[in-house]
Amino acid sequence: MKKLNLHLLSDATGETLQMVANATKIQFPNHETIEHIWSMIRNKSQLQNVIDNIQQNPGIVLCTLVNKELQRDLVASCRTLNIPCVDILDPIIREFKSYLHTESQNEPGIQHKLDDEYYQRIDAMHFCLAHDDGQNINGLNKADVVLVGVSRTSKTPTCMYLANKGIKAANVPYVPEIDPPKILNELNGPVVIGLTNTVDRLLELRLNRLHHLNQKTDSAYVNETSIEKEIKQARVYFNKNKWPIIDVARRSIEETAAKILMFLSHN
Repeated sequence: MKKLNLHLLSDATGETLQMVANATKIQFPNHETIEHIWSMIRNKSQLQNVIDNIQQNPGIVLCTLVNKELQRDLVASCRTLNIPCVDILDPIIREFKSYLHTESQNEPGIQHKLDDEYYQRIDAMHFCLAHDDGQNINGLNKADVVLVGVSRTSKTPTCMYLANKGIKAANVPYVPEIDPPKILNELNGPVVIGLTNTVDRLLELRLNRLHHLNQKTDSAYVNETSIEKEIKQARVYFNKNKWPIIDVARRSIEETAAKILMFLSHN
C-alpha cells in the first residue's frame, strides 16, 4: 500500500479536521494514511515547529486556522515546499460572510466554550447512562427519544451518540416471552422508535458476544429459528404501537442516529 502523510493542523481541538479526514481517507483504501495531529496551534513558534515537521514528512495539509496571519504563513510555507494545504473552513466562512454581510469573530475554539449547549450535552449524557437498558423506566417521559429493540440492535451506542448531540435518549430491551413495560404505551412526550436487524446479522453479533464472554452457545439466544421468531414478535409489537422502525443491519451508528434525528425534527 502507498503511504500518505496527512497533517491535521488546528488552533483548537482538531475534532472538525478529524471528521473530515476520516470521511475523506476512507475513499482511498489503497493508501495507508499516517496522521500527524497538531492541535492548539496559536502562535508563530508553534507553527514553525509544525512546518519543520511537514518538511520532513511531506504530504497533504488540512487546517482550521482562524488567525489569518498564521494561516497566511502556513499557506506560504506549504507553497514553497510544493505541498497542498487546504483550510477546510475558509470557503464556508467566506460564503457566510458574503451572505450575511458581516465579519466572522475569528476566535479560536469558540465552539468549545462552556455555553448552554455544552451543559445540555452533559445532561443528556447523564440521562442516557441513567436510562440505559430499561433502567429507571418511570423517567422515560423526560426523554426526547426512546429506542426499543431486541438484543444487539445497537441501542446503547446509538443513545450515547445522540446524547453527545444533546439528545436525551433512553433505551428499553424487547425480551421474548416477557411483557414490555406498560409505560411504553403511555408515553406522550418522547418519540419512540423500534430498532430491528436481520437474523444473520443478529446471530453473528450474538455469537461473537458469547465467545467474548466465554459463555455457551447452545441457547435460544443464538438459535436461528428463535431469533427469527423474536424479530417478528418485536416488529408486530412496534407496528401495534405505530412506532417508526429502523433496520440497523446495513447502517452505522451515525446513520441510525441521523435517521432518528430526522424523525425528531418532524415530530
